Amino acid sequence: MKYVGTALLALLGIVALSASASAAIVCNDDGDCWRVKEKNTYPPDAKVHVYEDDYVIDKKYKWRDPGEGRGYWRGPPPGVWVPF
Repeated sequence: MKYVGTALLALLGIVALSASASAAIVCNDDGDCWRVKEKNTYPPDAKVHVYEDDYVIDKKYKWRDPGEGRGYWRGPPPGVWVPF
């Protein structure tokens, strides 16, 4: 019985860890990509594409650090972080 409880606890831990992973990759039309912790709904004028976390970006894109809070990058380098 002791092993059943341990196995159940381990299974619950694995489920909890896998359920919390909802990261994504967002890329804009200007060639910038950044990682987000949550898949947000972006306004249509943002002109971004949201991909799964395992998406491999093309060489035409470059990685950016996400800005503060929800938002997206707009404009040629250095670009501007537009919060929403």
